[in-house]
Formats: sequence, C-alpha cells, structure tokens
Amino acid sequence: MLSGESSGCYPAPMPSPQRRPATYADLLQVPGHLVAEILGGELHTSPRPAARHSLASSALGVHLGGRFQFGSRGPGGWWILDEPELHLGDDILVPDLAGWRKSRLPRVPDTAALTLVPDWICEVLSPRTARLDRVGKLAAYAGHGVQYAWLVDPRVRTLEVFQLDGETWRLLGVHEGGDRVRAEPFASLEIDLLSLWGEDRSAESGRGRSSGASERLGSTDAKQRSRPAESR
Repeated sequence: MLSGESSGCYPAPMPSPQRRPATYADLLQVPGHLVAEILGGELHTSPRPAARHSLASSALGVHLGGRFQFGSRGPGGWWILDEPELHLGDDILVPDLAGWRKSRLPRVPDTAALTLVPDWICEVLSPRTARLDRVGKLAAYAGHGVQYAWLVDPRVRTLEVFQLDGETWRLLGVHEGGDRVRAEPFASLEIDLLSLWGEDRSAESGRGRSSGASERLGSTDAKQRSRPAESR
C-alpha cells in the first residue's frame, strides 16, 4: 500500500483487554468448599485436602505444637497455626502450616488474616496443588522474606527443607520414608517421618519380627519335611 492510501476495509486490530488483577472481593465470592488464594494478581482455587494430606499436616502440627508452642519438654517460643490466611502485600496465601517466633509476634491477633510475614511455612503437596506450591508460592514466600520452608509430599513420602539465602532458597536436605529428622528451624526435635504417613514404628518393628519368625519357622518346617522318615 502506497503512503497516504487509506487502509480501506482492513481496520487496525483492537488491543486485547488487560486482565484485571484479582481482589479480596473476588476471593470472597469463591464457594466455601474451595481454598482460595491470590498470587501475583491471579486468583487460584483448589479443593479441600484429601485425608492423607490432612494426616501429614495434622501429625506435623502435633509434633511441633507441643514442643515449640506449648513448651512441653521443649523450648517453646513459637506460634504454630494451621492454614492461616496470610495477607502479604498484594498476595493472599494459605499455607498448610505456618510458624512465628513469639519474639516477633507476642500475641496472635483476633483477625481473620495475618499480615506479619511468618518465620516458617510448610506446604503439604497434592497432585492438584504441587506445581502452585512448589513454583508460584515458594517464590512468593521467598520474595516476602519467609526464612524457612518445608515441602511435605505424602505420595512419595518426602520432606524437603529450605532456608532463605538472600532472595533465593537453599536446599538444606531431602528426607524420605522412615527417616528420623532434625530440621531447621526446629532441629532440637527429632521427627519420625513414619508418623506423617500414618505408620507406627513399633508396628513396623513388630511386623519385621513376625516376618523373621515366620521365615525361621518356614525354614524349620522345610528341613523337617526334607528329612528322611525314620523306620519303625
């Protein structure tokens, strides 16, 4: 087309409308059976956790709460909360567990949400939320200055422990299966990971002893069957 000619029947393309950032008012419209969060201006919803997910979260909360919140045979000095709603800048996040040192948060406020950045968070991964937890939320926690993060995966039975190093996470360790773990910032407590998977170590030991006894008994029976019969 020559300079100065009209574009005729070819109108200029309309600019695509910009998506409006999600707000707290949008979050309040989400049905109560869903967990709603806002991350980077985008609204995310996920179903309530399955029983195995809840078991791991609850068991970990019991371990940490007794020793670090109530000071039962432990140092105390922490608040450990289940699924707190965190308003951190424009982000609204709901970790499975979060902890604050009482030196930074002397009292838990009587409000629906907390605005003070926690010292520690834990996310229990599920198939529907693993990518958001591991990628989006973990980056947001680092950006807001959370010092420690744990990722628990009941499906593969792992615990990953991270510490903030500048603006990025440093992996301190990966623990799995039936490991007995001492992990920061709660390293004074040994946690038996079997309890997070709904297993009992004494029962495991009992099954092992029973299995060994059965094997020995079976071996004895086999020897007796292979022995020639004595003549009368």
